[in-house]
Amino acid sequence: MRSRSATAEVWHNFVRNKGAVVGLVVLGLIVTIAIFGAIFIDYQSIVSVNPQEMLQHPSLQHPFGTDQYGRDIMFRIIYGARYSLSVGLVAVFIALAIGGFLGMLAGNVGGVAETIIMRGCDVFASIPSLLLAISISTALGSSTWVLMLAVGLVSVPAFARVARASVMTVRDKEFVEASRAVGASNMRILFTHIIPNAMAPVIVQATMRVGTAIIVAASLSFLGMGVPIPAPEWGAMLSDGRSMIRDYSYMTVFPGLAIMITVLSINLIGDALRDAMDPKLKR
Repeated sequence: MRSRSATAEVWHNFVRNKGAVVGLVVLGLIVTIAIFGAIFIDYQSIVSVNPQEMLQHPSLQHPFGTDQYGRDIMFRIIYGARYSLSVGLVAVFIALAIGGFLGMLAGNVGGVAETIIMRGCDVFASIPSLLLAISISTALGSSTWVLMLAVGLVSVPAFARVARASVMTVRDKEFVEASRAVGASNMRILFTHIIPNAMAPVIVQATMRVGTAIIVAASLSFLGMGVPIPAPEWGAMLSDGRSMIRDYSYMTVFPGLAIMITVLSINLIGDALRDAMDPKLKR
């Protein structure tokens, strides 16, 4: 019987998890809605004030109701998906690039460099992530790119730790020692043997961190330090509806459900990916 490749084996183990398949389908649907929604929905139509349709409860005309400015909440949630998803992905990419590089450098070089890098990460990790993100956003101003940077920087210590631990488990393996024995340079060993074999935990960490980044971004927007108003970011929509939650609860229920379903689907994928890529968890 023909054996599977490593990628095929991971995919086989991944699709055996029913929760992962559900999460993948739901996330794919959300991404599709975000892409096509941004194409077919006019931005001005979801930020313009419409006094004739203010505070209408959910109906056939407005399935999710309208807000205090007469804007359709369903269209705003659909359009806002692009903000939450893009912020989550870009922020994780920033954290992966910086934290992954520092962690792999610390794990491979060791010595004083490792001590300096990891103690610096410990200092940043000791600050509550939301407080650190608020400080960065306050210092640099309110914009979507600043939000991405702030959310990404607070995740750098987590990626550095995972990358360092992963590199340290690989650098003393027999195939690495064999490469050193035949005279391969340190850079060749690092990029040919260590990094490819140390990426699995980092990839899992990146997947899991997308959901966390979306929640942190929504929290900052809820506090008025995220995506600038009147952009329909989900956290900002929650903030808009909190003062009227008693009589118009739908204004907070639907954006909250959007955040919950998106993060849950990402976490299901991350959990399944961790199980599929970790040999110790294979049955």
